[in-house]
Amino acid sequence: MMGAQLNRVPRCPHCGVASPHLFRVWASSGGTVRNDGGQTSNWAAYCCTACGAISTVSGRWNGKQFDVTGIFPAPKTAHEDLPDRVRTYLQQAYQTLSAPDAAAMVAGSAVDAMLKEVGYPDGSLYSRIDKAVPDAVLTKGMGEWAHTVRLGSNRPRHADADEPHVAPAQAAQSVEFAEALGNFLFVLTKKIERGIEAATPSA
Repeated sequence: MMGAQLNRVPRCPHCGVASPHLFRVWASSGGTVRNDGGQTSNWAAYCCTACGAISTVSGRWNGKQFDVTGIFPAPKTAHEDLPDRVRTYLQQAYQTLSAPDAAAMVAGSAVDAMLKEVGYPDGSLYSRIDKAVPDAVLTKGMGEWAHTVRLGSNRPRHADADEPHVAPAQAAQSVEFAEALGNFLFVLTKKIERGIEAATPSA
């Protein structure tokens, strides 16, 4: 049976808190049965004390201890096809979900950096979002969501008198939008370019 605690995990796959305390809530009694002839694995479920979410872990006994072979969900990693500055901001947003104010601010910075990358370097984020919508870089719905992210990032940054803090669900939505926008503007484009290149016959 896998250990009572899961150690050496840098961040919780759900909330991103560093060095999480993950305690076992269930474990298989030995390797689970499989009929495809592959090597069996032990499985266990661990709960993060910071966010209460469950991660499922597979492992194999090496004679002295269990070697972790997989964690599900996998920890969030910003896609390699994103521009460097965008990827850095988005990765920081993933890693600060346990601190909603910080996550919201960095998600706003990621959106800001994306618009600069696609040709909107000047003016406020508000004005650049409004320029990108009629130019068909963003859809109307994306523009409205981008403004929501912008407002959420401004509240803790400017210590809004009435509502200075961002709720965890709001921060998660901001990060989700930043991720979706990055996929739309950069990751999908790169994937299409690679697909076209692969389908084009060599000269």
